Amino acid sequence: MRTTGATPNLAAVDAALRRMVEQQKLVGVSYAVSLRGRPVGGGTFGWADREARVPLREDHLFRVFSNTKLALSCAALQLMEQGHFKLDDPVEKYLPELCGLRVLRPGSRDLNDTVPAERPVTIRQLLVHTCGMTYTFLDPAAPIGQLYARSGMLDPSLTLAQATEVAGRMPLLFQPGSDWNYSQGTDVVGRLLEVVTRQTLDVVLKTRIFDPLGMQDTFFFIPEDKQSRLAAMYVGDLKDHAKRVLNRADQLPYPSANLRPVPRLFAGGGLVTSLPDWMKLLAPLSTGGAPLLRPETLRLVYENQLEAGLWIKSLADGARVPGRAHSLVGSVTTTRLAAPWAGEAGDVEWGGLAGTHWLLSPRDGLACALMTQRFMGFELPFWMDFKRALRTAMPV
Repeated sequence: MRTTGATPNLAAVDAALRRMVEQQKLVGVSYAVSLRGRPVGGGTFGWADREARVPLREDHLFRVFSNTKLALSCAALQLMEQGHFKLDDPVEKYLPELCGLRVLRPGSRDLNDTVPAERPVTIRQLLVHTCGMTYTFLDPAAPIGQLYARSGMLDPSLTLAQATEVAGRMPLLFQPGSDWNYSQGTDVVGRLLEVVTRQTLDVVLKTRIFDPLGMQDTFFFIPEDKQSRLAAMYVGDLKDHAKRVLNRADQLPYPSANLRPVPRLFAGGGLVTSLPDWMKLLAPLSTGGAPLLRPETLRLVYENQLEAGLWIKSLADGARVPGRAHSLVGSVTTTRLAAPWAGEAGDVEWGGLAGTHWLLSPRDGLACALMTQRFMGFELPFWMDFKRALRTAMPV
């Protein structure tokens, strides 16, 4: 049992993050921690723009990529509460372009060798990544990865509606609900929210999540007067992440991303936010749900939604991680995990393509977020090292 009211000593956490910057694992990094809704510490280290010698500040903005899924999932849960749909509804009920999906025959590499889906894809399966869809970056050399790339599903010039139509023509990797594979299913849910609310996704998130929580620095496209606060993007050696080299990569994920409006609102990975704003989103999820979610809905944030014995895969190498399952918003740790994962039972967390991460722990009443901009930085050791240092700092 954790001691109520005790404050963690975060000196070791600060020291660990400073070393990451000194060792050129990260150009800049910031973090914040709260316990039971009470801020207890944090810090900023390194540079927002190394070349211009701009020190990282708390108010800098970050492309959070797949952390976007947390806001999207919370909006979906709100709409579920209000009766707009049920989690186990077939998504084709609302998006008829997803009727008649087909599934790759097991073991086949021929994309035309498919069979009909045995059951419709549900909204729950889209949120927990058991729908059978995928992401191009997970295995770009595989036939399905190449097909996704050719299809334009990640093309910024496609609207969510157009991208969903493309998704309806893609074969699924497996029968819906039978396996886990990280995917663009969240983007399909983004289109679902547009259809049931008759609003564009940016309006849905602004009116239902950002405005009620006072999140004034979170958006798909940064207003011109705030663009100078966007932290620069860097990328390391993608074949050897241990190499101490980080190069400026302003062209990633595509030129002028988040700086100029494009048709696509990337529901699974398109938001920009600040560290204080993201902590505002995490706060109600660590303190009972209000005003974001009802208490009975909040449990879906923390409860494993996968079938017994089904574990999620590492995004880095595709290996199963026993003990890591999935709730409706992110991975959930079902039993304490040793190195390299450093997970405690009950932890719910997720990260983004550029290394931003969040963590919720119901055991401790803990909420924390870490912000950095290292492209392809998910699941690198710096996040695991941070979690270990943070756990050591927790009061007993």
